[in-house]
Amino acid sequence: MMSYRGGFGLGTEPVEMGKEYGAEVTELSKRWNGIARVQGYVKFVGGAEAGQKARVRITHIEERFAKAELV
Repeated sequence: MMSYRGGFGLGTEPVEMGKEYGAEVTELSKRWNGIARVQGYVKFVGGAEAGQKARVRITHIEERFAKAELV
């Protein structure tokens, strides 16, 4: 299921649904998801740990954040 609401300025999120990206997880969220950023845009990465560098696939896009999974 694809979710997209536009936003991040003028609908120009710096990630695309289903694409893979390199990510450096800098911290953990309150729900224990890794947090990585692309141009200030937050990606929550399930199962990632702080300090981890990994490839991730975008699974969900919202106005201010995206969710990703480890590849």
